[in-house]
Amino acid sequence: MNVPNMLTMSRFVLIPFFVVLYLNDQTIAALCILLLAGFTDFLDGYIARRSGQVTATGSMLDPLADKLMMLAVILVLLMKSVLPLAAFIAMAFRELVMIIGSAIYHFRGFKTVPANLIGKATTVIYYVAITLMFFEGPGGVAVLWCGIVLSFVASVIYFMKFKTLNRVS
Repeated sequence: MNVPNMLTMSRFVLIPFFVVLYLNDQTIAALCILLLAGFTDFLDGYIARRSGQVTATGSMLDPLADKLMMLAVILVLLMKSVLPLAAFIAMAFRELVMIIGSAIYHFRGFKTVPANLIGKATTVIYYVAITLMFFEGPGGVAVLWCGIVLSFVASVIYFMKFKTLNRVS
C-alpha cells in the first residue's frame, strides 16, 4: 500500500473519532478531526499525482472516504438540530447516489471520471459552511445551500463526462 492510499485509509479511521467527539460536545476537537481529514484528502491526491502513485484502489477509495465523512458530518449536524432536514435529505441523497453509482460502475468495469474543479469548489464551500455551523456563525446554512446546488451541478457534469468517456471506450 502506497502513502496516498494510507492517507485515504486514515480518513476512514477518523470518521468515528469525529462522530464521538462532536456528539460529546467536543466541537473544536471534532472540527480539528474534520479539517485533518480534509487536509489528508488534499495531500493524498497531491502526492499520488506528483509521484505517479495514482492507483485504481485509491481512485475508488478516495471519493468513498470523502462521501462517508460528509455523511457522518451531516448526520451529526442533523442529530444536534444544526442542519435543516431538507439540507440533510438533499446532501444524503446526492452522496448515496454517488457512492452506489460509482460502486456499480466500478464493478462493471466502466472508467470513472476524476474530480473536477466544480466538485473541488463544492468541497471547499461545504467545509466553510460546516465550520460556520459548528460555531453557529451567521450564514452557515445559506452557504451550505450554495454548496448543495453546486454539488448537483457537479453531479450532472460528472454524469455527462462519464457517458462520453464510456461511450468512446
